[in-house]
Formats: sequence, C-alpha cells, structure tokens
Amino acid sequence: MGPSGSGKSTLLHIIAGIDRPTNGQYVVQGIDLTRLNESELAGWRNQNIGFVFQTFNLIPVLTAFENVELPLLLTRLSGRERRRQVLTALELVGLADRARHLPKQLSGGQEQRVAIARALVTDPSLVVADEPTGNLDSQSAQDVLSILQALSRSAAKTVIMVTHDPKAAAFGSRSIHLEKGELTG
Repeated sequence: MGPSGSGKSTLLHIIAGIDRPTNGQYVVQGIDLTRLNESELAGWRNQNIGFVFQTFNLIPVLTAFENVELPLLLTRLSGRERRRQVLTALELVGLADRARHLPKQLSGGQEQRVAIARALVTDPSLVVADEPTGNLDSQSAQDVLSILQALSRSAAKTVIMVTHDPKAAAFGSRSIHLEKGELTG
C-alpha cells in the first residue's frame, strides 16, 4: 500500500521481472535476475510469474479461452494439454461457461477473472496484481479479491497485490507500506 507515486507499481514490476532495478541485485529462488538477458528473463517470467493488470489487457478479438491460452503458446505443451490447462484455469475463476465469449461480451468483473485465469494458466509460484480491483464495481471487486485470497490460502500461491484501497488490503495476510520509494512497515 501507499499513495500515488510512491513506487508501488515500479516495485511490483521489478518483482515480476518486467522492469529491472537501476542498481543492486534481485535474487529469486537462488537466481540473480539482474544477470539474465531478456530472453532468459522472459522464460523465467513465463514459468514463475502470473501478472494481473488493472486494465485487464485482454485482446478484444480473442475469446476468453484464447486470451487465457496465450502464455501457453510459449511452451512446448500439446494442444490437448493447453486446452486442459485453459479450461482448468477458467473453471477456477468460475468462467468455464464463458470460454467462447469475446471480452466485449463480458462484464468488467468477468474480464478481470479472465485476466486472473490467464495469470494462473502456467501454474506460477507467484501471482502479482497491480490494482486488480481499480476498475471494478464493489461486488466484482469482492469476487476478484476472494479469488486472489483463495489462491494464496488454498492453492499455495504467493500473491503480491498493490493497492491504495484499505478494503482490498484487508484481504491480505500482511500489509507493507511504501512511501517515496521506501518501505515503511
């Protein structure tokens, strides 16, 4: 948590391997990510990170199924294995019945749940969420936060969420504050 401009999203992007720190080291599972080239870093991200964006980032001409399948196209899985994993991820977020729908045919909350399914489809150890409820009504926000909380508690996933909303933060097991780029507690 922290005010706008405090560095929350920047820190989250560094944790996810999207951005690189300007100095220092970033070591995860014994791997110094600052030493990886772009291709190695992309491979590490695809295997270890599920990213949930505030703006969903779904491709409008692809169905929910196809949007969730995208990260798996970078793997060596067969079409049958990809299909199984996509349907499992959509089922986990309660949208298996909407697999053939385009984003414009879904509500905002459903779009965010598709984005969560996409983040989970590769079975990452870490799910990072950048203001995942920022564009949602209160009920959809509750649904999304409940899914993220269940992932942490039941599926043994580490979930790191950036938010400025105390109600959203209350779903977490730990809250860390960032002020002007400094962790304050």
